[in-house]
Amino acid sequence: MSVEKKVVKPYGNRDRSKKEEVAEMFNNISGKYDFLNHFLSLGIDKIWRKKAVELLKELKPNRILDLATGTGDFAIESLRLKPQEIVGMDISEGMLEVGRQKMKKNGYDNIISMRLGDSEALPFEDNYFDALTVGFGVRNYENLDKGLSEMLRVVRPGGKLVILEFSKPKRFPVKQYYAFHSKYIIPFFGKRISKDEKAYAYLPESVAAFPEGKDFENILIRLGYKEVNAKLVAGGIATIYSGLK
Repeated sequence: MSVEKKVVKPYGNRDRSKKEEVAEMFNNISGKYDFLNHFLSLGIDKIWRKKAVELLKELKPNRILDLATGTGDFAIESLRLKPQEIVGMDISEGMLEVGRQKMKKNGYDNIISMRLGDSEALPFEDNYFDALTVGFGVRNYENLDKGLSEMLRVVRPGGKLVILEFSKPKRFPVKQYYAFHSKYIIPFFGKRISKDEKAYAYLPESVAAFPEGKDFENILIRLGYKEVNAKLVAGGIATIYSGLK
C-alpha cells in the first residue's frame, strides 16, 4: 500500500510507471537542470546542502552514497568531509552524463563515480556505506517504503542517513510566498527554459502529495531508522531529515 496521498507522475500516462516517467522527465531537462535549480531557488539550495552535509561531519565517513544524485551537487558538497569514495547514483542517464562532465572538468572523478541505478533496488552489499545522502529525491520514489528500506540496508550499523526534501511552509509570510512561487514562478520559467511543460508543474504537485514532517519521521521510525530528527530550513520550504542505523 502506497504511503503517498496519491500517485503523482510527471506526465500522467496510465500505461507507464512513475519510475519510467521520472527518468524521462530528468533526461528531458538535464541540459538546463543546474541553471534552473539554482535560479528557481535563488541559490538557497546550495546553503541547504551545506547544512545537510554538516550533519555528517562528526561521523567522518569514508564511503558515501548520494542517491538521486542528479548532476552531483550533493556529492560535490560531501567532498568537504574528505571521504575516500563517493558514489552518486541516479535513474536518469541524461543527468548523470552532465554530472560526469562536471566531475571530470573539476577533477573530482577520482573520488566521485556517477552510476545509473534504481534507488529501490540498490546494487550494493549490506552495510557497505558509512553515510548516505539524498537531495530532493525521495518524493520521486515509486515505492517509498522500499526505497527507504534499501537506503537503510546499504548503510553500516552506526552509519547516518541524511535526506533533504521540499516541504510546505506553514507560517506567514513564507507560506504565502512559497504558494505563489510554486504555482506561478516555477512552472512559468521552468516551462520556458527547459521546454518541458510538465516537468516544472510536477515539482509542486509532488511536494504537495508527499508526507512531510512528523508523518515522514514516523515512516522512518517504522522502517527501523534510529534517532530520527528533522530540521526546517528557509522557513519550512525544505526539511533536513536525519537518522542512524
